[in-house]
Amino acid sequence: MPMSDLTTRQSIFLTAAATAIATTSVILSYQALRREHRTTKLKKQVGEDVEEWERSRAGSGLGTPDEKIERIVRKDKEWKKGEFDESLIREQLTRNYNFLGEESMDKVRNSYVVVVGCGGVGSWAALMLLRSGVGRILLIDFDLTTLSSLNRHACATLEDVGTPKVIATQKFFKKIAPWAQVDVQVGLWRKGTEAEQWLEGADWVVDAIDNLETKADLLTHCQKNGIKVFASMGAGAKKDPTRVQISDISTTQEDPLARSVRRKLRINSITGGIPVVYSTEIPSEVKLLPLPEEEFQKGAVKELQAFDDFRVRILPVLGPLPAIFGLEIATYILLDIAGKPLTDYAEIKNRRKVYQSLEKALLRSEKNFRNLEFMERLPISWEDIGFVFDELYNGRTSIPPYEIVSKFAVVRWDRSKDLDIGNIVVMSAKDATNHEKVCLKDAQGLVEVYGQEVVDKVKRKSEEARRVMSWRRD
Repeated sequence: MPMSDLTTRQSIFLTAAATAIATTSVILSYQALRREHRTTKLKKQVGEDVEEWERSRAGSGLGTPDEKIERIVRKDKEWKKGEFDESLIREQLTRNYNFLGEESMDKVRNSYVVVVGCGGVGSWAALMLLRSGVGRILLIDFDLTTLSSLNRHACATLEDVGTPKVIATQKFFKKIAPWAQVDVQVGLWRKGTEAEQWLEGADWVVDAIDNLETKADLLTHCQKNGIKVFASMGAGAKKDPTRVQISDISTTQEDPLARSVRRKLRINSITGGIPVVYSTEIPSEVKLLPLPEEEFQKGAVKELQAFDDFRVRILPVLGPLPAIFGLEIATYILLDIAGKPLTDYAEIKNRRKVYQSLEKALLRSEKNFRNLEFMERLPISWEDIGFVFDELYNGRTSIPPYEIVSKFAVVRWDRSKDLDIGNIVVMSAKDATNHEKVCLKDAQGLVEVYGQEVVDKVKRKSEEARRVMSWRRD
């Protein structure tokens, strides 16, 4: 091929490539400018709405504890369809659209969720429902934002201290999804009052209330009126995120609040059917935060609280745990609204079979040790055995190498002491058989067989078990 023809072809190729690059650049620049224009317009709309809200809340506030709480109702500006760029909204929710699909996201965006209690748990549940595309949310709470709220609240900032939690949350939400309808009720949810109307038409209600009586009333009202409700149990004084579970209210374990709520619901002829998030963790020490001495100088302690049946002192709270509770609630509700309910969740009740299997092994061991003709009822329950297995020894053997094995057993530790929760240990089935022969039948010393370090460790665990069980039963 002549050199001139080759040069000509190369020139044509380079010209075409340059033209393509230039054209692509122009298109991308136009798209970027268009997107920037739409985003700027959206931000301006948000800013104007926030300023409007700031002006509308000036001068509002709550009365004194002795007065009837003023209920502040503020409904968002009703945005006309098309006022926000749908393509931007869809881009913001694109990961959810990819995960759930068009039909499911249509359900989510047209859903209505009421969140009762807008503290550490409720604020996180509401925030993630909003971020996931829920189109309408009602926030209900009587409480004010305090400095101590900031260790766990999803939205509140220093500038929100002293303002109602729902107002702080609503303000924050408008910066995320101004197209969503976010309403608030600054007040208490009370049965038999107009507050019951706040729940009408809700696809789901989130119960994130601290107070036992009000919680039970809300759950009862929802159950008897066919309103789906998800309840949060106690996140206070908990630290282990791996113990957080979702289950039906009827199958919770190791949660004093859940136990008390369940008792009250039974009085109202409700035995189950309410999903809850709770923790199976048993804190080794549970203490209410002490009141400063100066608070006692102000008068009777009971008079310091805003309402007669709300506590003055609170449990210590590790910030991430309420957030985890709230995120589990949001996930469960989001999937249900989307038509993809989480029906086969791995709740802790599946551990019951493990605990009952360990209980049977202990029954057989005791029958052999005591030379009984028939098995006798144990002085400890399978729930107690589950506590020793999962809480004390973290699902591992009590003796070195402290491992997870394929077949566990629970056995009496010290033959000279009565069988109780502090006198059982976890072993592999093989080690348990050997322990029964050497330590229980032949009466060899525990130190001689296992060493002083192991014996001391079991002793510490036993003391902890008795201390915790004493707290549980008080």
